[in-house]
Amino acid sequence: MRKTITIIATTTAVLAGSLAVSTPASAAPTLRFHGAQYDSPGKDTRSNASLNNEWVSLINSGSRAVNLRGYTIRDESNRVYTFGNVTIAAHGGRLWLRTGTGTDKGGNRYWGSGNYIWNNTGDTAHLRNATGKAVDSCSWASKKNRTWVAC
Repeated sequence: MRKTITIIATTTAVLAGSLAVSTPASAAPTLRFHGAQYDSPGKDTRSNASLNNEWVSLINSGSRAVNLRGYTIRDESNRVYTFGNVTIAAHGGRLWLRTGTGTDKGGNRYWGSGNYIWNNTGDTAHLRNATGKAVDSCSWASKKNRTWVAC
């Protein structure tokens, strides 16, 4: 009887250990930056059209929609955009945050800035959830003949 209990306990410990090893240490975030158009194409005229051609985009690769209420995006200069009640769909849902002004609808949100947010010479976009926890970031450095980056 004692040998049977020992074998069962040993088998259970080995199985538990193998299950723990097979689980990934950290999963990639399902909500993350997809890209950034940090240098609006053409001349920087500060027109609303030019400002709105500067953007960052988010993608949700998870199996559940995510409500972004209270999430923030900030740059290295600590300029902050806070999302209202907007949901990004599951399975590849995408959302663009454009620098200028416009009507928030569909997959587009507008920072409402009259100045460019993202530095052409290099910057980092930071995404935090409603409790302030870092979710993802996207960084770039100036590259000749390049105006955007995939994150």
